[in-house]
Amino acid sequence: MKTINRILFFVLVVFMAGACTQNYIDDISKVEPGPDETAPQVTVKFPPEGYELQTNAAVASINIDFEVRDDIEIESVSVAVNGTEIAGFNDFLDYRVFKKQYTFDNVTTGSHVLSVTATDLEGKSTTKNVNFSKAPPYVPVYAGEVFYMPFNSEFREMNNLQLATTVGSPSFGDGIQGGKAYRGAADSYLTFPAGILQGSSEVSASFWMKINDSADRAGILVVTPPSESNNDRTKGFRFFREASNGGATQRFKLNVGNGSADTWVDGGADADVIPNTGEWVHFAFSVSNTEAIVYINGEAVKQSPFSGIDWTGTEVISIMSGSPNWTGWNHFSDGSMIDELRIFNKALSQNEIRSIMVKEMAIFHMDFNGDFEDVISGNEATVVGSPGFEYGGGVSGDAYKGAADSYLSFPAEILKGSPEMSASFWMKVNNSMDRAGILVVTPPSESNNDRTKGFRFFREASNAGATQRFKLNVGNGTADTWVDGGADADVTPNTGEWVHFAFSVSTSEALVYINGEVAKQGAFSGIDWTGCEQISIMSGSPNWTGWNHFSDGSLLDELYLFNRPLSQEDVQAMMNAEL
Repeated sequence: MKTINRILFFVLVVFMAGACTQNYIDDISKVEPGPDETAPQVTVKFPPEGYELQTNAAVASINIDFEVRDDIEIESVSVAVNGTEIAGFNDFLDYRVFKKQYTFDNVTTGSHVLSVTATDLEGKSTTKNVNFSKAPPYVPVYAGEVFYMPFNSEFREMNNLQLATTVGSPSFGDGIQGGKAYRGAADSYLTFPAGILQGSSEVSASFWMKINDSADRAGILVVTPPSESNNDRTKGFRFFREASNGGATQRFKLNVGNGSADTWVDGGADADVIPNTGEWVHFAFSVSNTEAIVYINGEAVKQSPFSGIDWTGTEVISIMSGSPNWTGWNHFSDGSMIDELRIFNKALSQNEIRSIMVKEMAIFHMDFNGDFEDVISGNEATVVGSPGFEYGGGVSGDAYKGAADSYLSFPAEILKGSPEMSASFWMKVNNSMDRAGILVVTPPSESNNDRTKGFRFFREASNAGATQRFKLNVGNGTADTWVDGGADADVTPNTGEWVHFAFSVSTSEALVYINGEVAKQGAFSGIDWTGCEQISIMSGSPNWTGWNHFSDGSLLDELYLFNRPLSQEDVQAMMNAEL
């Protein structure tokens, strides 16, 4: 037995020795990596530039997704928010490629800067910055609003923070207020549960569309019960469009059901809109227990008697298509753009609809509800001095409370693309100063009194201090124009009452409104913005103090700016809706 074992051992040794002389396993050879020629490449996949996080939580989380690549070797990666590091990495499985998703759970309301910095072994560094923001917790702006979609880079409804069920491949484009909007695509639409509409026989909707003619008919906003014919019109509603005038126009129609029959709200030629103009068009409809009305750009195009909606069997709100429940007449997806979609469980008046429409055309809005932020951009004001808030004492919510040597400022860039502009706001006027700047955009000058560009809206004591006179001065580039209504522009201070002010400047005229009425109207050729870099709010400082128009100690609320003129109807609609 021992002899056999020795023989086996000898054979094994010989075999192993022979194996070692064969090239069964390749030798490992060193490969020189070459020179480190480039800095790391950093790609932030999420959030995208300008992303707005929308949540009703005071503090929220965001999922950061990024990738780093280097030609030789990554040494370290740092992730920071607003200059403070939130995560660092220096251990990499693949030393040339690093992909990471990281959750940052301390996002507060306001604007933020995400910075991802990668460094290689040679010390070369690359930083990628992405600006994002968190919107304040959403509070419905209008009574009866149960549904709101701003389409800011996601298909989320803001009242319930619910994401849509997305069918097909809709995307995003530039929106009405500079954010994003829904961009339609073939066989694409969104749906939500229709439960929010149950319980009321009234309904209204308001939204903007940039219309194309990619389809000769399409559903836009549809709530219909399923049926074999896909054409049950006795319940719910259907807002849609169809080609008219040989395809030169698109006709917008509403059909509503009371449970046993349907009613058509078809304005014929009055409801025709030319597609492919690149312009936003406002649409609304209002349904009560007595009538149904369709509005285009704030004007009623058709009004029909109606007895109230029946919602039996309606389970889905379809957005930008008749699918899935109303396609019996081929009203499929709409390839147009839609923005600022609001649905209400009440009938809206024409004044309410016009007010919503006008406000959504604003380029700047400060509600002063606990912060000095432009609601539209999310940007914070530069604060000078110590202005405060009148908490709960505003027209709506809080209000700005002026103080000596105090004001707010913003960059004036948003105004510069147009020689036309308007403003709308409320004041509770006091006489803490005998003169003050209220809203001023003026270029700097040695005299601090260049009135040939920009505008100056201000007040001065009149009638021996018993009243305050409100005036507008505007510059066309070579000269200034006074819009001074004299006694018609006098307001008694310290009454404790809110007063509505507005002014509108076009390329033909400039007007001042007080409480919706024209205080003064004058010819004007359009504003020149040369050298105007700053919007000053509640003071003439820093650029227009040559006549001592310093800070205003009054209260201010609901400040809107527009890059277009406002009509008197627009001004009155905004004023009446806010009373």
